[in-house]
Amino acid sequence: MAVSTEQQILIEQRVTNEAKSMGGSYALWFFVGYLGGHRFYLGRKGSAITMLLMTIVGWLLAVVGVGLILLAAVGLWLLIDAFLIPGMVAEHKNKVRNELLQQALLSAH
Repeated sequence: MAVSTEQQILIEQRVTNEAKSMGGSYALWFFVGYLGGHRFYLGRKGSAITMLLMTIVGWLLAVVGVGLILLAAVGLWLLIDAFLIPGMVAEHKNKVRNELLQQALLSAH
């Protein structure tokens, strides 16, 4: 059974309210991106923790020069993430939409 137009409208309103924002993602990327803040916000905890640890270890080892490699890698990762954020936000919105659609279909039975 398909969802009604009214249910679809309600789902889209909830997607708008519950999904992560592009502006918030970029703000976190700009201010705390090197700590993985934008990735935590977007629900990508594994890569966020990796980025956080790379930054911490990079700063600790920067004294001997080895950490600079890690910090450069985090910097490159941040640059790449600037282009990946729109896709991550869209993916999160689709996930929220699909979950709400499944709930609507299950409640219809």
